[in-house]
Amino acid sequence: MKKLFLTAIPLAASLLAAAQRHVLTAQDYQRAESRLSYGTAPYIDGGGVRPNWLANGKFWYRTLTADGSRFIMVDPARKTRSDAFNQEKLAASLSSATGKHYTASMLPFYSFWYSEDGKSIIFNADDQQWKCDLASYAVTKDNSKAEGRGENGGILGRRRGVQLEVASPDGTKEAYIKDWNLWVRDVATGKSTQLTTDGVKDYGYATDNAGWKSSDGPVLRWSPDSKKIATFKDDQREVGDMYLVTTNVGHPTLKEWKYPLPGDKVIPMIERVIIDVDQSKVIKLQVPPDPHRATLSDDISSSGTFDDVDWSADGSQLAFVSTSRDHKQEKFRIADANTGAVREVFEEDVPTQYESGWGAINWRYLPKSNEIIWFSERDNWGHLYLYDAKTGKVKNQITKGDWVVTRMVKVDEKEREIYFDADGADKKNPYFSHFFKIGFDGKHMTDLTPAEGNHQVSFSPDEKYIVDSYSQPDVPSVTVVRDLNGKQLVAVDKEDVSRLQATGWHAPMVFSVKAHDGKTDIYGLLFTPRNADPSKKYPIIDYIYPGPQGGSVGSWSFIASRGDNEALTELGFVVVEIEGTSNPLRSKSFHDMSYGNMAENTLPDQVTGIRQLAQRYPYIDTTRVGIWGHSGGGFATAGAMFRYPDFFKVGISESGNHDNRNYEDDWGERYDGLVTNSNYEAQANEIYANNLKGKLMLAHGLMDNNVPPENTLLVVEALEKANKDYDLVVFPNSQHGYGGYSFYMMRRRWDYFVKNLLGAEPPKEFLLKGKPDPRNKVE
Repeated sequence: MKKLFLTAIPLAASLLAAAQRHVLTAQDYQRAESRLSYGTAPYIDGGGVRPNWLANGKFWYRTLTADGSRFIMVDPARKTRSDAFNQEKLAASLSSATGKHYTASMLPFYSFWYSEDGKSIIFNADDQQWKCDLASYAVTKDNSKAEGRGENGGILGRRRGVQLEVASPDGTKEAYIKDWNLWVRDVATGKSTQLTTDGVKDYGYATDNAGWKSSDGPVLRWSPDSKKIATFKDDQREVGDMYLVTTNVGHPTLKEWKYPLPGDKVIPMIERVIIDVDQSKVIKLQVPPDPHRATLSDDISSSGTFDDVDWSADGSQLAFVSTSRDHKQEKFRIADANTGAVREVFEEDVPTQYESGWGAINWRYLPKSNEIIWFSERDNWGHLYLYDAKTGKVKNQITKGDWVVTRMVKVDEKEREIYFDADGADKKNPYFSHFFKIGFDGKHMTDLTPAEGNHQVSFSPDEKYIVDSYSQPDVPSVTVVRDLNGKQLVAVDKEDVSRLQATGWHAPMVFSVKAHDGKTDIYGLLFTPRNADPSKKYPIIDYIYPGPQGGSVGSWSFIASRGDNEALTELGFVVVEIEGTSNPLRSKSFHDMSYGNMAENTLPDQVTGIRQLAQRYPYIDTTRVGIWGHSGGGFATAGAMFRYPDFFKVGISESGNHDNRNYEDDWGERYDGLVTNSNYEAQANEIYANNLKGKLMLAHGLMDNNVPPENTLLVVEALEKANKDYDLVVFPNSQHGYGGYSFYMMRRRWDYFVKNLLGAEPPKEFLLKGKPDPRNKVE
């Protein structure tokens, strides 16, 4: 009896503690789920303009309304905006033709194209192609061939999922890889011709493998006259291998491919060639092989084609840039496309790492005037310079000031003008992008998008107009059409979130705080629970992506959900995103603040930033700070838990590159330097695992071909050696992003923070289910 009584005491205490512990219900999680993108989208009207340009200079787009959608036609020349057609009449005719009921605002198609005479529109609905006469609105079945037509009626290339062929500019030929060699197919006849013959395994032509990403498509650049191809022979023969093994019933499948690591003696080297297509002749460029490197990122095809090559219009010359293994030296060269002779034009050397822009390679070869437009951060800001292509000397600096050119969009050689995106010119926020034009001589710079906010701009096909969509993290988008002087011609659309606000949603706060140095301004977003009680304390979750190629906030445009940040506020958390130092889009010195020590991961900025925010907003509880991130954010999260164990109490580290000696070579060697010049071991997370005090969940896909899973397993082993508790989620057959298991990981993340940071009980195994906006439903 005594024994039973003593046994019952801890049981009773446990039950009492459980009874006192706050319990979240399925309804609480449903409310949070309503703040994910598929929950907020149905309550947002307008915005999201995707112009479909027509040959007559007009464009149409589809805009969402409270009860469905409307198709709108915009005529920039006449400065008008109107319905593209009478949706009421079309709905009535289509209902009659199909025997189904359609309303004007819920037509069963997203896009259409015009008949050749422009008097009818053609669309697909009810598993059938239809034609609607725009005079009578009679709807009839249409048997004309529409395969391959785009939304605006233009002919598209063959759709193949993965682009295994690269079409020539004139559309008559397609280049592809077969058995490590390059072939070309005549589109009209289907005849294939082998262009190279000496390609072998791991020493083939135009192969696309950066280690962390790869495809079976070719990496090449056609000459404008469609007669030549610039590409390379990729020597990977002695490069180290990476291995992954599937999980399945029966014998597993081994995935094996070339994956160089920092410090490897041998990395892929590219031998540059030009191929004369008609003669099937390979012309080797007379330069030593280059490291598999480029100026834009850690790949040689991140621009969507062969990076850092630029043909002359007649195909007689090829300008290209060779990048050193550590990205500290760039060599600008011009090759004779007929002989392979190469002329050295100029070099740029930097003490840390060179990059040519963000989102685009910001250099151009201008053979007509024997000039080069070149991007450099030599004055601490990213700017354009005009070079003499004959002498290799600078003629003049084109852009200058305490701001950065991010993307050179258009070069008008005739008018000697450049159109480009730039950050830092908007006084409200240095990350807001505006669109400018400027003369080659650096004069007459004009902001073509003067409205405050972050601008996204596209040209009309004839380049007479620009479509400008701008917004802010807390201000929905506005879309207008402007001329090339920045004058507004048409107010196109405006995003309306009033119905979303009526549900209790509110936008994040944009803030600035001081960085860890106490003087540099850094920026971020703060998400708070609805109707937050200032007398209460709320735990805070830090979503982190440390870069150094881009930070936590990502886009500074309006986004209603921001991943699951808004959702987490519905569960009782404050959420913060802080764009730390050592990231781009600011000065070069800002970006280089932690060069050589990626393990800093903006963490000092995160800690001081949260403390400053807590002083402003006392409801932030700095005794309950959580952190999570994916990939580089996973690296940073584990680092935060190990290096700041008294500040960060709960962390969720997903797919982290915890030891950059085990991640692809071009990442570490670019941002940390070569292993001979940087202490990679001292930056590895597993070295500090014994410092863990809080709750840490690790997650990884075991078929991750970007960040191999042993990165996380090294941390697991170190935690076990240190006798530390941890939690682990694995996805046996998932790659870097978890695919169909993403919602499962999100739910596990919510549960972990609710239990360990909020101190509550989550509903058991709540199922998150993505669902489409009903306004986009097509029967």
